[in-house]
Amino acid sequence: MGGGEAGGQEGRGDARPHVVILGGGFGGIAAARELAGEDVRVTLIDKRNHHVFQPLLYQVATAALAATDIAAPIRKILRRQRNATVFMARAKSIDLERRRVTLVDGEVAYDHLIVAVGMTNTYFGNDGWETHAPGLKSLEEALEIRRRILLAYEAAERATDPATRKRHLTFVVVGGGPTGVELAGALAEIAQKTMARNFRTFDPGAARIVLVEGGPRVLPTFPEEVSQRAWHDLRDLGVEVLLNARAQKIDERGVTLADERIDAETVLWGAGVGGVPVVKTMGVPIDRANRVLVDADLSVPGHPEVYVVGDVAAAKQEDGSFVPGVAQGAMQGGVHAARMILRRLRGRSTEPFRYKDLGSMATIGRKRAVAVLFGQNLYGLLAWLAWLFVHLMSLVEFRSRVMVLLEWAWAYLTYQRSARIILDAAAPKFARGKSAPAPASVRGDALARSEPARPE
Repeated sequence: MGGGEAGGQEGRGDARPHVVILGGGFGGIAAARELAGEDVRVTLIDKRNHHVFQPLLYQVATAALAATDIAAPIRKILRRQRNATVFMARAKSIDLERRRVTLVDGEVAYDHLIVAVGMTNTYFGNDGWETHAPGLKSLEEALEIRRRILLAYEAAERATDPATRKRHLTFVVVGGGPTGVELAGALAEIAQKTMARNFRTFDPGAARIVLVEGGPRVLPTFPEEVSQRAWHDLRDLGVEVLLNARAQKIDERGVTLADERIDAETVLWGAGVGGVPVVKTMGVPIDRANRVLVDADLSVPGHPEVYVVGDVAAAKQEDGSFVPGVAQGAMQGGVHAARMILRRLRGRSTEPFRYKDLGSMATIGRKRAVAVLFGQNLYGLLAWLAWLFVHLMSLVEFRSRVMVLLEWAWAYLTYQRSARIILDAAAPKFARGKSAPAPASVRGDALARSEPARPE
């Protein structure tokens, strides 16, 4: 590769400036697309071969959608972009002085770098909790959560001891942000509607869904009126919402709070995220969440050739608040970084990044959602329809939009979730978790769709 890169022949002898993009999420894909047709060479690096529409991961986790409905191969997305090359590789470190990214199996040199690696789950120093309470940042984690949820119902069917059955039918979600609220609402609908008449020895509607939030209200980044509506909707669905409650301990048998112990077979984590380890290797200032403290134009202080975008960038707005870690922020940041690189190549000065807040939304259940769009608070059916439209149109591929629309229509008419398969093996990092492989009778779970294991 040109510029001294190891790991391939592409670009050798190519004098065009080399732009390396780390991460194939919203920010990375947006940046790559913005550079299409420009006189630069683009290399996008991601440890996975697919882009995931993360706002819908919870629907994979709760069996409403299949993994392929919300994911697309990165190479396919960029297949018509002649100046873009895709590497499936894991980045180990970034050397800002040498302008090189070290991979597990090589290194890549760059002239300009866009870091869009996103965030990972953080357990606030309690890393041992991950085994017992998986988060929701990847397809692997979504499939593991789905496996645990479905296995809990299977185990309840065979349980003869009431206490054991109760533990299997207790689901705890830690964290009252959008991910936690959406998971809790979906779990309530699964218990009351999807699983109805599927079991013979117990009533699935007796399942206990508990949402644990450390602050005084759910959806703390939303206006208080919107948070209150979400709280009421969750309560109407039968979710127990525990506010001002923090997990003190999470183990294989449940969650310990300050003044309560909840025995639960399934605990899910939605309480915190932090920057991935590779950002620490840059040797630049970061905040407590491992986000890079960037300049106004999203560049790294002292290194104007390096930009950090999306969740992993601590980017301040004019009012002193930080750009929220949402998809639209990542996409806008990716586009801005690409444009600033082009401005620098043309000898022009860069401009500050100005985030345009297009709104926030969260779905709670069938015809239940909350949204803040263009300064207006929306609730109920109207917010739910807006949520459906925005998420449907934001999916990368037309095929995905059609499949998701069909799945949602089927779920709306029947309350059924067609992706209810159970994979025998846990994801590697959960292999020592509490969920055991399903018995033979469970492995034949009847479902029409399956998904191959994905490489790490």
